[in-house]
Amino acid sequence: MQDAVERVIEMMRANLGERITVDDMARTAMFSKFHFTRRFQEITGVSPGRFLSALRLAEAKRLLLTTSLTVTEISNRVGYSSVGTFSSRFKNSVGLAPSAFRQTGGYRDQMAAGNGRRPAEPAMTVQGRIHPWPMTAHGPVFVGLFPGCVPEGVPVSCAVLRAPGDFTLDNVPRGTWYLLAHSVAPGHDGFDEARSFVGVYGPITMHPETIVKPANVRLRPKQVLDPPVLLAFVGPDPVAVAVEAS
Repeated sequence: MQDAVERVIEMMRANLGERITVDDMARTAMFSKFHFTRRFQEITGVSPGRFLSALRLAEAKRLLLTTSLTVTEISNRVGYSSVGTFSSRFKNSVGLAPSAFRQTGGYRDQMAAGNGRRPAEPAMTVQGRIHPWPMTAHGPVFVGLFPGCVPEGVPVSCAVLRAPGDFTLDNVPRGTWYLLAHSVAPGHDGFDEARSFVGVYGPITMHPETIVKPANVRLRPKQVLDPPVLLAFVGPDPVAVAVEAS
């Protein structure tokens, strides 16, 4: 089934500007729509439609930085008929509007964290360690908590580490979260998927009466089955943890 899912993802990548339905995906996978949808989510962590949307926004990020196409042209190329809808979804997922993303070279000055914790709720903490991929040099590591398996939008808590190592995420609200880590090899930017490393841990359920064990996450090379990293990160050479509450 993994081969079938990879085949569907490659089909998605080749047709980002076209209308692709779940029926089209199931036919490519050669499974029933119900079985395909269930197995796709089990393997990738997200639904087929969510994965396709993430691929489209990831391609838009690439086009904004590597071409002179207008935002409207890019919107059409990645399958949006409305540039307004595209711009809104891009900003919600990436954290910057398309034009701002292009102007800043794909980076932001600070990483916002909006946990939505009410003042009366106790502050909770997630701690752990990010382990490097063996025999590999890593650059800075982003660590964040998200409601799903796609690194997008505003994390509930996050940190930027100089290198793999210990981390602490403070002010975590109650709820169920996924811890997602991302790093790239030194000398490469965050858009070089061939030199990107990711790590996923969870789900983590946070509750005042729950003792959360340390999260140990090993970075590994990003694979075809991993959803794209949509979040715009802090600049490539952070001096320290660069996080602001929103």
